[in-house]
Amino acid sequence: MPSAQQPEPPYRVIAGEIRSRIVGGDLRPGDRVPSIRAIAQRWGVAIATATKVTAVLRDEGLVEASVGSGTVVSARAGRQPAPSADRGAGPVARGAETPDQQALRLRILRTAVELADTDGLQALTMRRLAAELDLGPMSLYRYVAGKEELLAQMADLVFGDLGLPEEGPRGWRAKLELVARHQWRLCRRHLWLPHVVSFTRPALVPNMMAHTEWTLRAMDGLDLPMDVRLQETLTLHALVITVALSKADEVRAERNTGMTLNRWSDSQRTRRRELLESGRFPLLATLADDAAPDLDVLFEYGLARHLDGFAALVRGPGSDHGG
Repeated sequence: MPSAQQPEPPYRVIAGEIRSRIVGGDLRPGDRVPSIRAIAQRWGVAIATATKVTAVLRDEGLVEASVGSGTVVSARAGRQPAPSADRGAGPVARGAETPDQQALRLRILRTAVELADTDGLQALTMRRLAAELDLGPMSLYRYVAGKEELLAQMADLVFGDLGLPEEGPRGWRAKLELVARHQWRLCRRHLWLPHVVSFTRPALVPNMMAHTEWTLRAMDGLDLPMDVRLQETLTLHALVITVALSKADEVRAERNTGMTLNRWSDSQRTRRRELLESGRFPLLATLADDAAPDLDVLFEYGLARHLDGFAALVRGPGSDHGG
C-alpha cells in the first residue's frame, strides 16, 4: 500500500535545521537558539511561521524559555540515551544497528503505535513519545529524523505484522479480495493509518512495498500491461483508504464530542424528518430511518462492485480471462 511523507511546510524545515544543530552538538543545553525575530529575518519568513518553529522545538522538548536568556536548548535535550543507543549524531542506519539498537528501535515504534492507537495522531508528539520511553528527545532523533519519518516507520511496522500468504487463493479476484480485506482490517485496527497514506509520493519502506508487489503479482496471467495492473492496485488501495478514513473520522469525532454516532443520528432525527416530509426528496423518503450506516457493509459493497467492473475489463471483447 503506498504511503508517503508529504512535503514539509517551511516552519518544519527550519525546525529541522535547528534540531540538527542540537542533535549534532553544535548547540548544547543552555545555549541560546535563534529568537522568533531572528528566525524570521534569517530565513525570510513571517513572524507567525517563526513562532511555529519555536513551538515545534518546544513541543519536542528540545528548547525551553529561560528568564533573561530567551529561548535556550533544554536540559532534557542533553540527557544521555539509554546505554544500548547509538551515541553519534544523526539517525542510525538500520543496516549498521547492533541487536540492542534494533531492540530499542522496535520499542520506540511499538510505543508510538500504541500511543497513536489509543489517543490518535494529534496526541503523538516526539516529546510525549520520549517521555513514555523515559528517554531524552535526543535519543529518538538517533533513530528517526522527525515525526514524518516516524509515521512512515510506524506504517511499515504494522504492515509487517500483516502477513500475506506466498501464493494466496486461486484466481485473481479471490487474491484481490484477500489483500483488500486484510488492509481493511488493518486500517480498522490502526485508525491513524489512513491519514499517513498517500498515492503520489510513496515512501520506500519494505513492508508496504511488499503489499504493492503482492497485489501486482495477484494479476499474473492476465493479459494486462503493467501500468494497468498498477492502476488497479492503486484504485483498490484507494477504496480501502476512503472507507477507512470515514471510520477514523467518526472515532475522532466521538472522542472530541463524547457523542456516539447513534446518539448523533438520534439528535438529527427531527430535522431529518422535516426534510424528508417536505416532498423535495421523495426517493430518500422511501428509505428506512436507520440510526447509522454500517461501514463494513459499505466496504464490502464497494469492493464487490469495483471488482465486478475490473472483471469486465479483464474479460474484454473476446477475452477468455476470468476470476
